[in-house]
Amino acid sequence: MFHDRFRFSLVLGALAAAFVMIAADVADARGRISGGSRGTRTFSAPPPTKTAPTVRPMERTMTQPTNPGTNLATRPALQNSPAAGLMNRPGFMGGLFAGLLGAGLIGLLLGGGLTGGLAGLASFLGLALQIGIIALIGWLLFTWWQRRNQPATAMGPSMRDMPPSRPSYNYGGASGGLGGGPGSALGGGLGGYGAGNASASAPDEIGTTPADFEAFEQLLSDVQTAYGTEDLAKLRNLVTPEMLSYYLEDFNANASRGVINRLSDIKLEQGDPAEAWREGDTEYCTVAMRYSLKDEMVDRSTGRVIDGGPDEAVEVWTFMRARGGKWLVSAIQQTN
Repeated sequence: MFHDRFRFSLVLGALAAAFVMIAADVADARGRISGGSRGTRTFSAPPPTKTAPTVRPMERTMTQPTNPGTNLATRPALQNSPAAGLMNRPGFMGGLFAGLLGAGLIGLLLGGGLTGGLAGLASFLGLALQIGIIALIGWLLFTWWQRRNQPATAMGPSMRDMPPSRPSYNYGGASGGLGGGPGSALGGGLGGYGAGNASASAPDEIGTTPADFEAFEQLLSDVQTAYGTEDLAKLRNLVTPEMLSYYLEDFNANASRGVINRLSDIKLEQGDPAEAWREGDTEYCTVAMRYSLKDEMVDRSTGRVIDGGPDEAVEVWTFMRARGGKWLVSAIQQTN
């Protein structure tokens, strides 16, 4: 009797382990995307800010590492690499194989052979079916939890409920480093300049001005709104060609599903400049932003709202321009 109970407990343990592996794989596969380019700093994390203490590295970029031996190590591993092997493959198959192998090893340990723990081929197939059902339930629960708790995506602008007031701006006198003092918009909006507000962790090498941060706030609203209406002509004047190509892929994917990701009521709630620098004749500025919006998935034919509503996101946006030109969005990164 004790032996039977012990054997049953081991089988349950193997099933639980397989479920945990599958759930972890699903969680990794559904991570939000950070993409675009930040010049030579594409593979370097922006300095931490109050709004975004941590930032995820670029997961999608057209920029080539300048030092493959160093920078490639900082890039996310390719999840679908053919060399990864069956045990290292993401998603359901990796977890399923791991669970079946574990059950087989249990059979060996108990003296029943490799398939002894599965009680023959019928038990093997039954176990596979049980794992599949558990994985499906786990995936559905995780998807529901993810939609309720995770901020909107970076690659497809997020939508938030729009408050009536605009964020305040507090600019000091003489320009210094990027930063914000007490009462500044770095807790409400973008801004906060002055010698007393300079921060070594947020260097300003280009001398950004209040007008630049007004432009960033306007770009946030314009880009998200244009994304929500799939206005490629407008987006072409707001983002880099690289970012435009990513948005076009999003639009094509949504069109194949018969939906459109409608974004509206975008409102900046809080912002922190992270860094600003120059590379030749090109200037960059990275800003952490928390904003509200309305993010809805809408049926293309009927206009019926399928999912979504008021939301809030924290993202790190990088803007670039030719010296003296207008700012364009060159990258959007998610926070951890």
